[in-house]
Amino acid sequence: MPASAKSPAKPAARKQAAEAAATKPKAGPVATLTLSSKNYSSWSLRGWLLAKFSGLPFTETMVSPDDADARRELLLLAPSIRVPRLEHDGARVWNTLAIAQYLDEVCPDAGLFPADRLARAHCRSISGEMNSGFANLRSSLPMNLKARLPGHKIWGGAQPDIDRIVEIWTDCIATYGGPYLFGARRTVADAMYAPVVTRFLTYDVKLNRPCIEYTRTIMAMPEMAEWIAAARREPDDIEELDMDF
Repeated sequence: MPASAKSPAKPAARKQAAEAAATKPKAGPVATLTLSSKNYSSWSLRGWLLAKFSGLPFTETMVSPDDADARRELLLLAPSIRVPRLEHDGARVWNTLAIAQYLDEVCPDAGLFPADRLARAHCRSISGEMNSGFANLRSSLPMNLKARLPGHKIWGGAQPDIDRIVEIWTDCIATYGGPYLFGARRTVADAMYAPVVTRFLTYDVKLNRPCIEYTRTIMAMPEMAEWIAAARREPDDIEELDMDF
């Protein structure tokens, strides 16, 4: 075929390529996630996991544990937990559950909440319970990824919180089949309860078989391996949270 016969197709191909480029979705703004200690801050871990699960591109900004406000939060002395804080496309969101709701809005295909209406309501309920409850667990078993305390004696006030969490996990796994709390896909609930998994391991909390399997599932996530590796590299220690028994 003569070369001249091919030439009309070239402008058409260029036009088609230009149209495709014009309609191709452009990358959105990169978010910024402000975090405090990766070793001690359960709230930072929750927010970070939520951002990872959502697929939203983000950069990290770390607040030093020496910062007075960050230190008050880690020691449970702050009236409002403001870290993690997500900044994205003009929005500034600092409550962990609010971050979850925001990410669900901007990343609807991520499946942060279950698709089923009843399961979604259940997920919101247990996530909200973690967001606002379990004060005795938080104070008596603070998150410390570098520590391991086999045979640790659980303070009596924390046991009802532990029992309730075991009840939640056992019910969810029985209802939705695992390996995550709402089935095969990770949701907001798994991000909310992941720091509890680390606490149970740190303080050698005895669990039933379904809950043991759930802790293994969470700890096997690559995101958890990444976070824990970063926590172990942290040079700063907070003496008040390095409990000596």
